[in-house]
Amino acid sequence: MPRVKRSTKRSDRRKKILKRASGYFLTKSKLYQAAQEAVERGLMFAYTGRKQKKRQYRALWIVRINAACRINGMSYSTFINGLKRAGNTLDRKILADIAANDPAGFTALIAQAKAAPKTEPKIKAAA
Repeated sequence: MPRVKRSTKRSDRRKKILKRASGYFLTKSKLYQAAQEAVERGLMFAYTGRKQKKRQYRALWIVRINAACRINGMSYSTFINGLKRAGNTLDRKILADIAANDPAGFTALIAQAKAAPKTEPKIKAAA
């Protein structure tokens, strides 16, 4: 079998893993194999965490909008339905910001949702 000289590739790869694992507990920050397992596990959690963050923010926005709706005597679902029927395209992030920082503006949106027509406007599909 031919001899393989890995030059700096192996040490570079190991240094990279150990640098990522710095701050981990005991051998996970010092020994390569333990560090590699810990780093891979951490990267998996980071990936799923980025997905969960989006879900959690949407849930937070809905809670904030619902609280502001209840103060104005309306439920969240009827408010969102009224806005859709009125043709308002504000997303939940913006609505939550308005609910938290501009109560008068949110009251105007409530009035818009209440005054919306009972039938949904027909949206023309692109041919």
